[in-house]
Amino acid sequence: MFDKIKNLPKHPFIQQLRDVRSVGLMVFGVIVLLISWSGVKAIQTNYDLQKQISELQQQNQVGQLQNNNDKLRNQYLQTDQYLELAARRDFGKAAPGETVLIVPKNVALAHTIAIPKPATLNQADTQIHQPTYQKNFQAWIDFFLHRQNTGS
Repeated sequence: MFDKIKNLPKHPFIQQLRDVRSVGLMVFGVIVLLISWSGVKAIQTNYDLQKQISELQQQNQVGQLQNNNDKLRNQYLQTDQYLELAARRDFGKAAPGETVLIVPKNVALAHTIAIPKPATLNQADTQIHQPTYQKNFQAWIDFFLHRQNTGS
């Protein structure tokens, strides 16, 4: 047992660790790992900041579009055409020479035809008639797009 311990410093791996070149190479490797780790953290931080910037830019664009819509709506509300329509609807006014007929609601509804609602197909019904490969493809698309799979 003591012979094994005495011969340990003569082992080739231990001899290699005593060499200055090997120690220098290991120190260099540790420094490269530390610099790489620092770089990865900086890259992750930049990525997160870029995500925040793009989200804020999108919010800004949405706000600008809403402002443009409001400006257009305000311009429309100031037109004579809108004022005429509003006067007709809200106050029962008419243009000169026109006659206003007021029809009670129950009389107007008595002469209408009930419109049937369009038949809606369930997603499960459409999947039943699909071949297996189409169902599988649709399941993968739902998975990658993070959709909730209600069928199957």
